[in-house]
Amino acid sequence: MGAGTEPDGSSRSDEEWERFLRESVAGAGNAPKEPSARARDVAKRLGTEPDRGPEGWRSYTPAQPKRRTGWYVAGLLASLVLLLVALAPERIVDLFTSGDPDSPLAAETARPTQAPSAEVAQRPTKEEPFRGSPAASWANEAAGITVPKAGAVGWMSETEVDRALALSRDFLVGSGLDRGVLQGERPEKAIALINPHQKDVQDLLKTAFQTPSAENDPLLLFSRFQPSHAHLVGEVVKTRGLLTYREGKNGALEVTADVTFVYPVTRAADDDEIVRTIVRRELVLSWDDPAKVRTEPGTFSIVSYKYNMTNGGCDTSTGYLTPPFGTDRRTDDAGTKIDPYDRSTSVDLGEPSVDGCGTATRS
Repeated sequence: MGAGTEPDGSSRSDEEWERFLRESVAGAGNAPKEPSARARDVAKRLGTEPDRGPEGWRSYTPAQPKRRTGWYVAGLLASLVLLLVALAPERIVDLFTSGDPDSPLAAETARPTQAPSAEVAQRPTKEEPFRGSPAASWANEAAGITVPKAGAVGWMSETEVDRALALSRDFLVGSGLDRGVLQGERPEKAIALINPHQKDVQDLLKTAFQTPSAENDPLLLFSRFQPSHAHLVGEVVKTRGLLTYREGKNGALEVTADVTFVYPVTRAADDDEIVRTIVRRELVLSWDDPAKVRTEPGTFSIVSYKYNMTNGGCDTSTGYLTPPFGTDRRTDDAGTKIDPYDRSTSVDLGEPSVDGCGTATRS
């Protein structure tokens, strides 16, 4: 075919052919164009996605939230743990520290709701005198006595209350932890903190160390061992307890102490047999207003005192704790059963008097 010939054989004028060539070079409005890269991408995506139909001009499809089931479960578990800690903190601590003597129990800040869990029965040794006992996870010495944050009470300012609480703990240290006192010496430092004008207590102290008896017994306030009978094993006494306070009579600061002391002892002859003597004391101390009560600065009056003791002797009035060794240990089931580590009730609830004999369910 010639250059100016149509497919059907008809001819095209030179002017029409020239116009056709110009439009082809310039690009006619209805000529096909190469799609852009963006257009190709959109066309490809539309070809693979299902047809959703036209979207209404007032319609709105919110973004679908991501599922976070894991976070919800974790939050629920955390809430349950916090609830358990609030209701029974001592049980939570036991869960993570049970059986591990190197994991100290959290300080006691309130009376527990139940006794500590049972330990695996193990005999104490000189290297581990608290082995097989709840006391293995208790704090050492005075560190086990919790002192609360001070606040102004009655006639005392916050600073004065803070000092009175510290001196109250000093009395517990001087009466139950001082090594000289534990070996039978007179507790001079502790006695110096007692109001010298409190006649009934001063008479008790005077008689108790000279002629001890059931009514006038140093053990009512102090822990003492007779050196010829027993001595402590190791350098540590385990303690657990706390101080609380409130406003007492005549605006006095009334401090209540509730502390358990665990003393591992052996015969004076340095035998391998170890007995744990356990003493729990409850004391109420009154820091009186000197304008209303005759007292001396830095001293308190004793409102009440009571204690419970196991493995420290039975019906003795020697003025000393007398732990039983060998054949002296009770082998019968007489006497009231006592769990000496149960601090969930007061000393006078469910426990025998200090004049009676009790059998420890564990030591």
